[in-house]
Amino acid sequence: MNYTSSIHTKSWMLLIGILFILPLVGGVRGGLLFAQNHEIMDENIRTLQVVAGDRWTEMPLIKLNGTRTNDVLHISFDDMTHDYRRFSYKVQHCEADWSPSESLFESDFIEGFYNGLTIDDVQESINTQMLYTHYKFTFPNSQCRLKMSGNYILTIFDDNEDEPVVKVCFMVSEEKAQVVLSMTPNTDIDNRKSHQQIGMQLRYNGISPTRPDMQIHTVVLQNQQWATAKWNTPWQYSTTQGLEWQHCKDLIFDAGNEYYKYEILSVDHTTMGLDRIFWDGENYHVYPWAVAPQNSYLYNEDADGAFYIRNSDNYENDFSTEYVFVHYNFASREQLDGDIYIDGQFTYGKYAPDYNMMQYNPETGCYEAIMLQKQGYYNYKLMQQLPDGTPRNLPLTGNFYETENSYQALVYFRGPTDRADRLVGYCTVGGK
Repeated sequence: MNYTSSIHTKSWMLLIGILFILPLVGGVRGGLLFAQNHEIMDENIRTLQVVAGDRWTEMPLIKLNGTRTNDVLHISFDDMTHDYRRFSYKVQHCEADWSPSESLFESDFIEGFYNGLTIDDVQESINTQMLYTHYKFTFPNSQCRLKMSGNYILTIFDDNEDEPVVKVCFMVSEEKAQVVLSMTPNTDIDNRKSHQQIGMQLRYNGISPTRPDMQIHTVVLQNQQWATAKWNTPWQYSTTQGLEWQHCKDLIFDAGNEYYKYEILSVDHTTMGLDRIFWDGENYHVYPWAVAPQNSYLYNEDADGAFYIRNSDNYENDFSTEYVFVHYNFASREQLDGDIYIDGQFTYGKYAPDYNMMQYNPETGCYEAIMLQKQGYYNYKLMQQLPDGTPRNLPLTGNFYETENSYQALVYFRGPTDRADRLVGYCTVGGK
């Protein structure tokens, strides 16, 4: 190979490398890597719950230096054995795009310990067919207090193996700016049909950006779903007091449909949304009512994907509720393009063939999936992952402007002297 052809070859290799990297870079800012979702990395861990105060239907978001009981996170999970495991956790501040804040020291964002904190509230399950041990703790706590707003990742480790088992994502807001959201079914695509459009106002109040295009980052979510979030949507109006997004096509969402819901309160009889329950000699199997394509909107009050662990007595829910195999069914005359997934807050934004993907059964004419879940109240919807990896609401389940979705907006700011992005504004609208 001569010198010229070698240069050309290296140039093409560099171009291919750039083309490969660019989608990943855009994916981080665009949310395509889903680093914002909780993650379970140990197959023995189940039912991760992250609740701010008693707001189990809302985002895991607390106020900086909050004094109310609602300004603390309740984090819990089950290990599917009665063997004690020594778990500890550490905390990391992140930028608006959920990448680690490399310019900060731990002492910049936390007071007290940031690493090696142990989980000491442990309870073995009682009178359950499947054995498990429930672990829980609150954060912040007497051992550590947060000093900065922004995004945070709390990683839980098994000290015996020095391996991460759970990743928890949460936000801390200092509410320096005011965010106002509005939602309308009269969109720039259609009028009261299958979409909803979000309008947003940002009033600077306690922040003073000199370059809003560089210093401010925004995220708008539907039903807390990071997979379909809108990142850094350009605004239409800018004044010295703030920014405004109106008639913005980038803030139009598929309206979707109300979530399906069911409740497993007892393993002895069916309750809301259940067709049948049976015991196979080793495990309980629960069948929610099968779902089918919908051509019209039917109101069904839901919790926009949230779940709540409880039994019929609503007593000792954490360690006396049973684990069951839940059988999901969606009727379809033919196999569809892309993959179909069960989606709700209990799936943590995960799309995995061995976890929540439905398989088409031509003999029954149904998509089917089986998931191991703890007794309680659940909301779910069906998502279709297209061949290019893009997730969307399954169209066959309907898109109706009447759907009572909730929307959330997060506004981040980095001032001239700041070394990391701060979460300065939050707002939610809609839902129930």
